[in-house]
Amino acid sequence: MALFSTLEPQIVWNYFEEILRIPRASKKEEQIIDYLEGFARRQNLEYRKDDVGNILMKKKASKGFETRKTVVLQSHVDMVCEKNEDSAHNFDSDPIPAYVDGEWVKSKGTTLGADNGIGVAAQLAVMADKNLQHGPVECLFTVDEESGLTGAFRLSDEFLTGSVLLNLDSEDEGELFIGCAGGMDTVIHMPYKTRPPESAFVAYQISVKGLIGGHSGDDIHKGRGNSNKVLVRLLINANHKFNIRLVKFQGGNLRNAIPREAKAIVALHKKDEELFTDFCNKFKDEIIDEYQTVEPNLTLVCQRTDLPGECMRKKHQKRFLNALHACPNGVIEMSREIKNLVETSSNLASVRFVEVNIIEIVTSQRSSVESAKFDIASRITSLFELAKAKVRNTDTYPGWTPDLESEILMISERAYKDLFGEQPIVRAIHAGLECGLFLKKYPNLDMISFGPTIRGAHSPDERLEIKTVEKFWRLLLRIMENIPEKPGYSISSKSALETPQTGHSQSSGISSNAVPGGIPLSGSPSTGS
Repeated sequence: MALFSTLEPQIVWNYFEEILRIPRASKKEEQIIDYLEGFARRQNLEYRKDDVGNILMKKKASKGFETRKTVVLQSHVDMVCEKNEDSAHNFDSDPIPAYVDGEWVKSKGTTLGADNGIGVAAQLAVMADKNLQHGPVECLFTVDEESGLTGAFRLSDEFLTGSVLLNLDSEDEGELFIGCAGGMDTVIHMPYKTRPPESAFVAYQISVKGLIGGHSGDDIHKGRGNSNKVLVRLLINANHKFNIRLVKFQGGNLRNAIPREAKAIVALHKKDEELFTDFCNKFKDEIIDEYQTVEPNLTLVCQRTDLPGECMRKKHQKRFLNALHACPNGVIEMSREIKNLVETSSNLASVRFVEVNIIEIVTSQRSSVESAKFDIASRITSLFELAKAKVRNTDTYPGWTPDLESEILMISERAYKDLFGEQPIVRAIHAGLECGLFLKKYPNLDMISFGPTIRGAHSPDERLEIKTVEKFWRLLLRIMENIPEKPGYSISSKSALETPQTGHSQSSGISSNAVPGGIPLSGSPSTGS
């Protein structure tokens, strides 16, 4: 374990390094599932696996903690697989090329997978460490969180026995999360027809590169560029000036990532070639100037390429470009109750020519208000149906409504204050977590979400702040030590903290600038699905 041999807590970093060697793309989790089963057998742990691949491990209580409530630790095993265009990394076979850079752990040109690999590592460390003090523990490892929440959707309502759940999939140390947005995807299939280009035509490839991207929930409010929107903006203006013919459009990859790169091939009359390249250069200067404060590395490349044999017919091209240009993207509505919290958003995630004469467009919608989530999806459906496309919605997942009287929230706040001498921030997030689905199946679960600091999730800029991993680990252990007794028992004297009884404690971590209802003011949501 040379890579992280100097980092603490060593047991967590050791397991994280092992996880980095295991391919675990969403819907391709077979190897990490095999690894977890092998781990459970080596540790002589009781475990079970359901038909979708979710794994539940069980560990008995420490001596003196047998009467505590059973706590469930939960993380998802899959990771977002994004890489830079010049990276040769193969996510199906290659280990993640992680390295230590000062105060951060990063990856060379790919996503790191700290989302949610560091949560998985912490669970394994709890299962392996024989010296911890805790009541009965269940570790739930879910599959396919990033691309469809498949594991949470298909979790049986009899799989868990615990009454308290600690979700380890948040990405801001010092913050405790008690609510999240719900979401859904709207997928469009747009047919088109082609015709050969005119003999006097030439072809150009236009590429938008260098955007930061990021998580479509965590970063949607930051005003970052969407490569699909930038490129279609250029194309629709170029079409008005030069009567271009679109050959191909490819942008974005994942439904829950803001697209960073997009490219298109267009054909146009040779007589317009010089004016077209001048137009592209002028557009590049304007868009770089427009985004200079949030996208310092944005660039646009226009270069001659081979003339293709077919181009889109004019009327189909017009439908496609107009619909894409008009498609809602970014923040749709801010919360009326919680300052600086996004209520509703949509992400124009990917555009691909998936088969002959079919374009697939994937958008994702999020909202903490169910009716608003369906409304923005309906607007997108209406838009693309006007463009004669076929539209379908994926399974919607629910949000997680905050419970400010949560017992585990009060215990966690007190644990954080006891360990670090300051109040944690308590808030809801715009990103999606599996907690809403768990609550639907287990309505009496008492839940909270927390984790170390991760930045740039869902992009090759993903990085994990080293010092926060130790704080995350210490907080996890302290919370587990203070899980309350089952009903009918008195609290054990082994508890380091007084467990609160009813009502919210005086030491609440909710910030003083909270709005009515107790949710704090906060400007940077965390990440999940």
